[in-house]
Amino acid sequence: MNEIVGRIFTEVKKVVSGKDDCIEKAFASMLAGGHILIEDVPGVGKTTLALAFSAAMALENHRMQFTPDVLPADILGFVMYDKEQGGFFYREGAIMCNLFLADEINRTSPKTQSALLEVMEEGCVTVDGVSHPVPEPFLVMATENPKGSAGTQLLPESQLDRFMIRMSMGYPDFASELLIAKGERSRRRADSIRPVIDAAGLVGLQREAGAVHVDESIYEYITKLVAATRENDYIDLGVSPRGTVACVRMAKAWAFVKGRDYVLPEDAAAVFLDVTAHRIVLNTKARVAKLTAEQVLGEVLASVTRPSSFGARAARGRMGA
Repeated sequence: MNEIVGRIFTEVKKVVSGKDDCIEKAFASMLAGGHILIEDVPGVGKTTLALAFSAAMALENHRMQFTPDVLPADILGFVMYDKEQGGFFYREGAIMCNLFLADEINRTSPKTQSALLEVMEEGCVTVDGVSHPVPEPFLVMATENPKGSAGTQLLPESQLDRFMIRMSMGYPDFASELLIAKGERSRRRADSIRPVIDAAGLVGLQREAGAVHVDESIYEYITKLVAATRENDYIDLGVSPRGTVACVRMAKAWAFVKGRDYVLPEDAAAVFLDVTAHRIVLNTKARVAKLTAEQVLGEVLASVTRPSSFGARAARGRMGA
């Protein structure tokens, strides 16, 4: 593992224990320049994870609790008249930061959701016809309660597609929850985290992750996986081409997190479910069989033959020769 990446993980784990896979997947998504959707029940550490990453990388972060009365202007900002200067000037909204935590995004109105998701896609805020670029890097970590929670507005498929991965924290294991019960976790607050890099450092890591080598056989493997979702008997809507690109970017970031400068088939397989589970729509047949998106995609993953890992290594070796 890259030394800097390892130090970032060490800092984050000071306040998030027993969730190594979640930490690694979230950071890989950040390296890939993607936004993260965390779907889980309240109180399992979703907000803590976001704040820990922002502290470990000295990112400017803003947090907004989404409620039905939150307006697009609260997020995007607005133009107002300044009497002293004699003109109209833009006042920044909460979105103008490096890491924006949108807490319970499914509790606000579809209009406000759309305003946020448009910035995620375009990388700029447009108010009164004038565009204002967001800072670099710009990442959104949104949380939502599980389906069926009272008072929620579920994100449509076209907007879910804007998130690179969807993940779940889950309940802590016994040892971690025992520490929580004893109050150990409360003594390890986010202010104990020491910054390892700053925003410019993260941009540098993103460039390094983007330069990770992908063999032609890996591109073909990912494309076959995506194509299989469009032909599956349990899926009405398969993964979009945006999902294909996201799979490649995440596989490269995952390889980088694991300390390699080339992608193995195992890297693509490791991130496939996280990247694609929220991008598909199951049909009635799947619902009758009580299958989840993860179960169906697991079958897709098992049905597509992986290319030889040795082939990927050999290809990388030829490039470096």
